[in-house]
Amino acid sequence: MTPSRGSFNSRTATRVVRGVAVAAVLALSLAACAGTDDAKVGADGAAASFGDASIQFSWIKNAEFMGEYIADKNGYFTEAGLDSVDMIEGPASIEAAVISGNADIGIGNAISTGTIIANEGAPLKIIGATYQKNPFTILSLADNGNIATLDDLKGKTIGVQASNLSLWEAFLKVNDIDESSLTTLPVQYDPTPLFNGEVDGWFSYLTNESIDAELKGLGPVNLPLADFGLPFVAETLTVTDDAIRNDREKLKALLVAEIRGWTDAINDPDTAAKLTVDTYGPTFDLTIEKETRQAEIQSSDLVVSADTVANGLFSISRELQQQSIDTLAATGLTITAGQLFDMTLLDEVYAENPDLLAYSK
Repeated sequence: MTPSRGSFNSRTATRVVRGVAVAAVLALSLAACAGTDDAKVGADGAAASFGDASIQFSWIKNAEFMGEYIADKNGYFTEAGLDSVDMIEGPASIEAAVISGNADIGIGNAISTGTIIANEGAPLKIIGATYQKNPFTILSLADNGNIATLDDLKGKTIGVQASNLSLWEAFLKVNDIDESSLTTLPVQYDPTPLFNGEVDGWFSYLTNESIDAELKGLGPVNLPLADFGLPFVAETLTVTDDAIRNDREKLKALLVAEIRGWTDAINDPDTAAKLTVDTYGPTFDLTIEKETRQAEIQSSDLVVSADTVANGLFSISRELQQQSIDTLAATGLTITAGQLFDMTLLDEVYAENPDLLAYSK
């Protein structure tokens, strides 16, 4: 059975990177991440070689990372000057992997990475975002709960995982919802209690449990957090400050290949889903029906926006950066956009490769 994906911290294992563990990782970060950008373009104009690279996924190899699979399958990483790219499956803390030097890039979300920076002073930055929209939702069913508006929450029982409580509480706070007006029920990650009618709503992921309900013919109804006070970018690309300084060209090469892969995936989600099921995720009991729906939803609702059409995939507008900062503030954390984001690499990538802007919806 494919694991549930609707978890604020199980997705990124934020709580794994704390206390003594975080201190140990941070102590090693300078040595583990240090390096110099020796691979430059030669005097004869020949393409640079950046050696091997690695990308840490926060979740299993499903369609969530379909752009990376296509970049690998179509040789875009190789064409960008990389000998090989190891795509490391999760669940995992992408922040720990990047800080320790086990991964060049980690794919996570702005809230978990911002939490680690704010609480631990982690030397990390987000350099781009695949999802322009927070994918978390309160899922209900047409015949059970039918929660389509904030008013519909009144008197309802909502299943919330322990790792999601801080985000849930922030959602209630920003929408001025009295906790006593509803019931918050501690649950695990299997949404069967919702499907069986034991609860009215479920803290979920738009591209996971909601699709499960759809494929079961249960009539999913979503209350997306992004539309109700908690917008933030997700599937964010996180790197170390040291890599930005010393491995800049390598990171830019990775971005070029990633953009090309995601452009192809968006233009052909069916092929991306088939590649996911047949080649990259066969050990995870994936179904072509669910992966195709995830690929379609990502392509139409999460990855492409007016900003990305104008400025390129992975762009994070100043407005979106501030929205992510405001969401972190709603959870009780103080951090600035400059501490969390560095968009200079992406700006350079598009300036040096204007053809990458050719994508249009």
